[in-house]
Amino acid sequence: MIDKQVPDPAAAVADIPDGATILIGGFGEAGSPIELIHALIDQGARDLVVVNNNTGNGRVGLAALIGAGRVRRMICSYPRSSNSETFPELYRAGKIELELVPQGTLAERIRAGGAGIPAFFTATGVGTVLAEGKEVRDIRGRRYVLEEAITADYALVRAERADRLGNLVYNKAARNFGPIMCQAARVAIVQVREMVPAGAIDPEHVITPGIFVDRVVAIADPAQESVLIARGEQYP
Repeated sequence: MIDKQVPDPAAAVADIPDGATILIGGFGEAGSPIELIHALIDQGARDLVVVNNNTGNGRVGLAALIGAGRVRRMICSYPRSSNSETFPELYRAGKIELELVPQGTLAERIRAGGAGIPAFFTATGVGTVLAEGKEVRDIRGRRYVLEEAITADYALVRAERADRLGNLVYNKAARNFGPIMCQAARVAIVQVREMVPAGAIDPEHVITPGIFVDRVVAIADPAQESVLIARGEQYP
């Protein structure tokens, strides 16, 4: 019997080694797997390469992982946001690397990685510093830059509901990068608010099929990033 449930976030991230590349879902607060990230901080892995849309907010979640000095390199679209504090401080101090990727290109690089496509051409970034060092080709009278796919050792993703097989349903905008990250990672780890019996999710409603998911952990009352920040909390 296939059962991808793990008992808690600590067990879910226990084998992530130093130097791993990790895709972390979330669009700001929406879809951010805070409990998995905090478990990763407790676990102690360092020298990580993290791919996310931004660099986290306040002193919790992804920002806390960065603040703990565990991330060597960030690949993201928005390194600064209204509540970002940690990453700008470390970047200015030369303590963390940054690869800036336009948001649509970031999504497509991850999607391509999950689809087995090694690279693709896009017009986004042509003529800017983002194209420096990359192949540029004229196709039908327009210039395009070659962007390589992104794959990872692990993905940390937040969904709304799962069954023991790992079939996933998301909550509206919290879906964001989750589906493509599950496909692009060697090991996809997902936290969900609700576990349901196998067969309880209408197959027509499944967004990420269980074949792309390796571990699922239930967090019935997940933390909300904005609430933690409003309280002035930080992790650990």
